[in-house]
Amino acid sequence: MPGPKDLDPSSSPRALLGAELRHARERAGLSQEELGTPLFVSGSFIGQLEAGTRRMHLEYARQIDELLGTDGFFERNCAAIAKSKYPDHFAEAAEAESIATAIREYAPLLIPGLLQAPEYARAIFRDGRPRATDEAIGELVATRLERAHLLTGPTSPLLWAILDEAVLRRKVGGPAVMSEALRHVVAVAHKCRAVIQVLPFEAGGHMAMGGSLKLMEFENAPPLAYLEGFRIGRLEDDPASVTEYQLAYDLLGASALSPRESLALIEAVAEDYAHEEQQP
Repeated sequence: MPGPKDLDPSSSPRALLGAELRHARERAGLSQEELGTPLFVSGSFIGQLEAGTRRMHLEYARQIDELLGTDGFFERNCAAIAKSKYPDHFAEAAEAESIATAIREYAPLLIPGLLQAPEYARAIFRDGRPRATDEAIGELVATRLERAHLLTGPTSPLLWAILDEAVLRRKVGGPAVMSEALRHVVAVAHKCRAVIQVLPFEAGGHMAMGGSLKLMEFENAPPLAYLEGFRIGRLEDDPASVTEYQLAYDLLGASALSPRESLALIEAVAEDYAHEEQQP
């Protein structure tokens, strides 16, 4: 009986790989928990691989081939789709984001990538990579803008972003860039592509002061949380931990300005930047 065919990396490779994993596991008569035990992972982790919300790493692929007798199928295809245009610490989160049904994000310092205007993104990358060539910066900007197309598709996820007031006040790229960037955020919200709130300075301390937080929900898989710092990131799937992060986000939303008040503030700050740019 012929084995499974190698996957086409151009067509939802993680979803296809996950479907093949489910098929091979069920053919072997194993539950998700039974397959996870020799891999030292939970049954829910296997479920996330099958749903395509987690990336299959090479070490797991090799063991799965051995356990399920799939003749190197998962190792071959895992290696074929492993390359990503995103940094290593963000690649898996970006892949999960692309199939999420809802994304909720708290941004303490920067406008979230999905909401960034081109020149703001360029300023972010230039400040973060002072030795990079203009060509390299241009490629990074193009990749970020391509990722934002997630919000314009027919099945775009709900995006709910809470911006700390510091995001509005930090003058990235100068007043003209900031004015354009904030107006872009407002435009996305007005197109009903995102819900935006601002957490004002007067709200004081909160649970998420340690850094940014992204929560992702999926149609057929448990939610994930993504925590990011300086050139590092971690995808969290432990249910108890994700529940704590969800509570933190809910409390942030309760302390933030309403969406209407938030957009009014963002527009006012954008106008202030525009006036500043016009000053001699």
